[in-house]
Amino acid sequence: MVENTDVVVIGGGYAGVTAANRLTQREGVTVTLINPRPNFVERIRLHQLVGGSDDAVESYGKVLSERVRLVVDTVDHIDVPGRRLMLATDRSVRYDYLVYALGSGGPDPVVPGAAEFAYPIATFEEAERLRSVVDSAPETAPVVVVGAGPTGIETAAELAELGRSVTLVCGEVLGPYLHPRGRRFVARQLKKLGVTVIEGPETVVTSVTLDAVRLGDGRELVSAVTIWTAGFTVPDLAARSGLSVDHVGRLITDESLTSVDDDRIVAAGDSAAPSELAFRMSCQAAGPLGAHAADTVLRRVAEQPATPLALGFLGQCISLGRRTGVFQFAHPDDTARGVYLGGRLAARLKEFVCWGTVKQLVIEARRPGTLVVPAWLADRTRQQRLRARPTTPLRVAGWAAEDAHQRDLAGMKRTSGITIGPAGQG
Repeated sequence: MVENTDVVVIGGGYAGVTAANRLTQREGVTVTLINPRPNFVERIRLHQLVGGSDDAVESYGKVLSERVRLVVDTVDHIDVPGRRLMLATDRSVRYDYLVYALGSGGPDPVVPGAAEFAYPIATFEEAERLRSVVDSAPETAPVVVVGAGPTGIETAAELAELGRSVTLVCGEVLGPYLHPRGRRFVARQLKKLGVTVIEGPETVVTSVTLDAVRLGDGRELVSAVTIWTAGFTVPDLAARSGLSVDHVGRLITDESLTSVDDDRIVAAGDSAAPSELAFRMSCQAAGPLGAHAADTVLRRVAEQPATPLALGFLGQCISLGRRTGVFQFAHPDDTARGVYLGGRLAARLKEFVCWGTVKQLVIEARRPGTLVVPAWLADRTRQQRLRARPTTPLRVAGWAAEDAHQRDLAGMKRTSGITIGPAGQG
């Protein structure tokens, strides 16, 4: 008789659903997915939810395997020694293996007035609220979008295409991930849409009021609706539960995605920091990370050694309204190439990516194990960068020594008074 193994996945986003579906390929493994919402959120469509062109949700009945038990609840604490999860509803769930895939959300802004008067867009609930605010505002009301990563650019373009008067405050530079060629294309398209782009080192936001945004250079922008897209953070569940986390709060793992504290816990998606050299927070990384996390669990169940992940990037896809977009090609190590695709074809590619991401979840639910990362896509420089990196102390359960390497990772930008990583999508 085959002994049953209970695997619990925390988080029902791109990484969590991929992992849960993939785990069902082995008999004798019972899979439970815990998520606070009853529906799957297409996070890369949240700007469309704000603009009214998509509802940004799918039914779990569509994307989740019938063999996965869905529990709609929130995990408050991980009892690591007892292998038990304490839920917000005062229930508990035990596990043999845990997949930590909580994803990310928006940070609490430290800029005075931002928490009170600016509207974030990092979660479904925040995007829904923002849509109501935008719909209630007069069509001529000025809108200020703070943050010039993909979320900020896409939100600004989406609203400008609807005829809104939009100003995009970059903090430093428009689209910090983009190659200068791709950046110039995006700037031209935003100008065509009527978006006023403000960038430069003195354009950090210093305060937000009910009807204005103040910048470091002394300017004051009139704003009826201020949208905050500057940065992403992760839940502090791992730190509160005594697990080792990096300076952002991501669970530190080895290259197989196994926690450095407990080999019964693996991590995936935005909340994972493999070898403290985390990947860009994106659905592009989330799917493969979720698949590898599941493979690591399955190999351990089969008493086989876990294998290191092999992940690389193709680029970043940004929509610029419904009719145009840009695809910035990248090296596998996620640095931009000097080549981009812009225009209607890029907009269609972005839509294909959004559709294809959900389609891959559906396929994995029906035929677990089908998601494969091509060997040619793997970043072959990762091991070299890991070997060349100076050893740094770990951040454990809320305390930390200085970690200069992590703070200085490529792509970290200072926007609106806080230091953030490259935010989000595609």
